[in-house]
Amino acid sequence: MVRQKKIPSIKSDYLHKDIVSISQFDKDSIEKLFQTVEIIKQSGMRGLPLNLLSGKIIVLLFYEPSSRTRSSFDAATKQLNGQTIVVENPQQFSSVSKGETFEDTIRVFEAYSDIIVLRHPEKGAAKRAALAANRVPIINAGDGPGEHPTQALLDLYTIWSKKKKLTGLRGLMAGDILNGRTVHSLLDGLSYFPGNEIYLLSPDELKLSPKDLAKYKAKIKIKEISKIEDIPADCDFWYWTRVQKERFKSEELYKKVNNKFIVTKKILNKYAGKDTILMHPLPRVGEILEEVDDDPRAIYLTDQTRNGMYVRMALLALVLGKIEQVVR
Repeated sequence: MVRQKKIPSIKSDYLHKDIVSISQFDKDSIEKLFQTVEIIKQSGMRGLPLNLLSGKIIVLLFYEPSSRTRSSFDAATKQLNGQTIVVENPQQFSSVSKGETFEDTIRVFEAYSDIIVLRHPEKGAAKRAALAANRVPIINAGDGPGEHPTQALLDLYTIWSKKKKLTGLRGLMAGDILNGRTVHSLLDGLSYFPGNEIYLLSPDELKLSPKDLAKYKAKIKIKEISKIEDIPADCDFWYWTRVQKERFKSEELYKKVNNKFIVTKKILNKYAGKDTILMHPLPRVGEILEEVDDDPRAIYLTDQTRNGMYVRMALLALVLGKIEQVVR
């Protein structure tokens, strides 16, 4: 099958489609994914075998370091009885080091696989890969400061699983709002559901660009704040993020803004509601203290992390057209 050179919308039909941007999705497509996650989780709890990816190979092509995204895609594939080819740091350990072009690397690995999962430091790299690949789908696992659609999907699912809704939410996003691809993708995802109100807490240097702020304000109610004291009471969720050192040109600039806002037990108890959930895409580098980890509202190392595997299991099954085996 030779695939068309375009990035299509999902429109509830995932079959053989690239997953490059959360902008490909709509409310119905996200809800279909959630239904699939529930089917997979329930099948697993009933002890049913999930051999949906038997005979399938997923290439994990990671130009940037990753713990959760790479490992959860790896685990998701193997939970469905598929196999992975893991390529870390191809700049050093593949023919990229000999001068092979990015497009040729994609075309080589598509000859061996059924899906390529790509992480890359350059914004737009996932779209380039999707346009280069002729026969297999590309899944964007993060492209620099651009997007991280599968993280947004697992974050949306985590909020939905706790709140049983994605409408009429009040949320806080804090940290590196400027460079945070997980923040950008989650804002886009929340914009498909009406009545949401999002507060953005960051140092002035890490606020959304005026262009991005205008874009998101056109789709969702947003308010920028600069002090922890300005956090509204009883948020449904807090979404804390690290300041991304790798996006800064110098150590001095990074240190100037790093960890301006730190979640402590005192802060959580004073400003969060009793039903507020505390999330973080991880890794954390001091912006949430370990003393918070045992609080039942802190779900970044439990529900949120586990949901990454389940959502990616569902996504792989949908893209390869295998979920019908479970539905039947």
